[in-house]
Amino acid sequence: MNDLDVYEKQNFGNQSGIGDTPALLIVDFVNGFADPEQFGGGNIQAAIDKTVELLAFARAEKLPIATTRVVYADDGSDTGVFCIKAPGLKALTEDAPASKIVDQLTPINGEYVVRKPQPSGFFGTDLAEWYQNQGVDTVLITGCTTSGCIRASVIDAMSHNFKTVVVTDCVGDRAIGPHEANLFDMGQKYADLMTAAEVMTAINSR
Repeated sequence: MNDLDVYEKQNFGNQSGIGDTPALLIVDFVNGFADPEQFGGGNIQAAIDKTVELLAFARAEKLPIATTRVVYADDGSDTGVFCIKAPGLKALTEDAPASKIVDQLTPINGEYVVRKPQPSGFFGTDLAEWYQNQGVDTVLITGCTTSGCIRASVIDAMSHNFKTVVVTDCVGDRAIGPHEANLFDMGQKYADLMTAAEVMTAINSR
């Protein structure tokens, strides 16, 4: 029996689907994570490029759209254990170029920018309430890193009872092994896995 057989035997990996009111979440596609010399590497740039297409589609469909940034106070007063594990994150302050959303995905009026000090876009923010106020029932998640802030945001989205979709070609990680392993695990327990093309086709066919 291989690993997948175990999950199938125990009835994991079921599909929750896309509901009536999907929204887009773009997690931490900022300059620092687009730069392999800072926090990037792997397939992150390819995921950014693919998200440009999905963002244009989401805007055309008038989906609620939120984008997250990791932002800390200039004096480091709001840093915690996350910055002990990864001290470089302390440089992601409000005005730091590395903390700015990449130009290709710059938010427009009506799109919500979430500043977060922890991996999840939902933890300690009002993102869940912002979605709920708009009747959202499904969160389509893009961004980086798959094994870190994507995974944390996916678990919290599901925990808030949103149907959750990881858009597989719109998420990236600095290393491909953790990217693939976490996609598999999230697909079995927390989210549906769909490509951008599959998401757009599903929404267009409603």
